[in-house]
Amino acid sequence: MRAVRCPEGIPQVVEVPAPTGEGVLVTVASAGICGSDLHLLPMGLQATFGHEIAGTLADGTPVALEPFAPCGTCPACIDGTYHRCILGPGMVFGVGHDGGMADQVMAPASSIARLPHGVPAINGCLVEPLAVAVHGVRRGAIRGTDRVAVIGGGTIGQMALVVSQQTGAAVDLTARHERQKEAANRLGAGEVSGNGYDVVIEAAGTASALAEAVDRCRPGGTVVLLGSYWDGNVVMPGLSITMKEITLVPAVMYSRVGPSRDIDVAATILAARPELPDAVITHRFPLDAAGEAFAVAADRSSGSIKVVLEP
Repeated sequence: MRAVRCPEGIPQVVEVPAPTGEGVLVTVASAGICGSDLHLLPMGLQATFGHEIAGTLADGTPVALEPFAPCGTCPACIDGTYHRCILGPGMVFGVGHDGGMADQVMAPASSIARLPHGVPAINGCLVEPLAVAVHGVRRGAIRGTDRVAVIGGGTIGQMALVVSQQTGAAVDLTARHERQKEAANRLGAGEVSGNGYDVVIEAAGTASALAEAVDRCRPGGTVVLLGSYWDGNVVMPGLSITMKEITLVPAVMYSRVGPSRDIDVAATILAARPELPDAVITHRFPLDAAGEAFAVAADRSSGSIKVVLEP
């Protein structure tokens, strides 16, 4: 079958053996290109790329994947925080396991999340980034009475906007690029203005965005760190954080609280917001055009937000 691999830092569509062994075989319908995939390119990973995955089971059931293969027995797995499994990044699809930028992918049964009625598998790849936002909103304890700001208009910022809105909160968003602003407007965001926000979600992953988040946050408020700081150490506005007694809440990936998985909540939200795919999926490419798709995803001047591969 076909698969996208990047052993030399360049996306290539190659022929690989079809997946076999234990698990559930999923025929891939959509695989999103995440910002983290762009950062992973130069690392020479041997696995098939892609952790934003949706497709169909053998009986045609549309599903999204929670792209983990955790051990299931360590303390983190047992208490539901399996995203902190002792296996580390090696358990993640597209990093240590073959991911979904391929014709098919094999996943543990525990990774399967059925898509609600009305959500086609070609849009189901949005469930994974939505789950990231669900986890962040949970961690930030956002309530319907909160005034919320989102800093950053990329995919995660747009997802954080929608998930925060589902709590009933009033949500504003600021973005750098016109296409991002347009998407946020279509999704009902207000414009970030002034400060005094109860919760600010930093979804850009930069020092300047963090500084703005702290500035916008009210004294005693919360800043949720939902962006990924790929540049390593980040200079923090320590004095402002201290003087305002702001609570910093880091959030990464997704997990489970009691019987409720972030991934399943995300699938439900996608069904409730049918306008979301048209607002944020800006480009769709066939799998054979993976090189062009990655180039478009890396170029914000192209107007890209979410770029999707469709095998």
